[in-house]
Amino acid sequence: MQLNLDGKIFAVTGAAQGIGAAIVRGLTDAGATVAAIDIDAGGMAHLAPLPRVTTHAGDLGTQTTAHALCAEVIAQHGTIDGLVTAAGGVRGQTGRPLEDITPDDWHTIFAANVDAAMWCAQAFAPAMKKRGQGRIVTISSGAGLKASLTGIQAYAAAKHALIGLTKQLALELGPAGITVNSVAPGFILSNPATERQWDAFGTERQKQIIGNIHMRRLGRAQDIADAVTFLCSDKANWITGQTLQVDGGHA
Repeated sequence: MQLNLDGKIFAVTGAAQGIGAAIVRGLTDAGATVAAIDIDAGGMAHLAPLPRVTTHAGDLGTQTTAHALCAEVIAQHGTIDGLVTAAGGVRGQTGRPLEDITPDDWHTIFAANVDAAMWCAQAFAPAMKKRGQGRIVTISSGAGLKASLTGIQAYAAAKHALIGLTKQLALELGPAGITVNSVAPGFILSNPATERQWDAFGTERQKQIIGNIHMRRLGRAQDIADAVTFLCSDKANWITGQTLQVDGGHA
């Protein structure tokens, strides 16, 4: 199946590394123009040689800063056809007992994973409505469907909330021709944070995790990028409000 995104313009958040960077590459490989967005300006330098990529640095955790970055993208490209919200993660946190969690611990993860997606969708939706079509793909997690392997309460709660937001936006934006779906990755060694998490599990826990995956391997960032590219394409015109688990299968 050939996926052709020639002439389409997408914004990808969390683009500097890991899954976000793979999504940028996947979309450009299919012919799209991509506005890469991340808080880490230097981390996006490796995207500069890619064709049809612009980079935009800033914090998406507040409505004001997120809207400003989205306005910058619209000003540079004239319009937008789709948004992929890959920004998120655990923000350096590790699993700790419930009693040890502070308000800052909780809100930092929600700002990165849920607030950023909400404010970017809010900012870009009017341009998509004007065109009568659009794509929004959120990157959630298996932790949005069950308990998180990380043991981080805020991460599991935020990813569940992100899936809820996906379903609600699909209902609201569907009449405007905009599809809204989520991709829920399994455990993927995609950046230093996930590598630290993996190492922290220890050998026996690692074996157990891989043994519970039907494909008997961890995922690759490219696996997620392929699913996102499909959902952004015309081949997914009548798919909305769905969460696609890309996790190699689980026992």
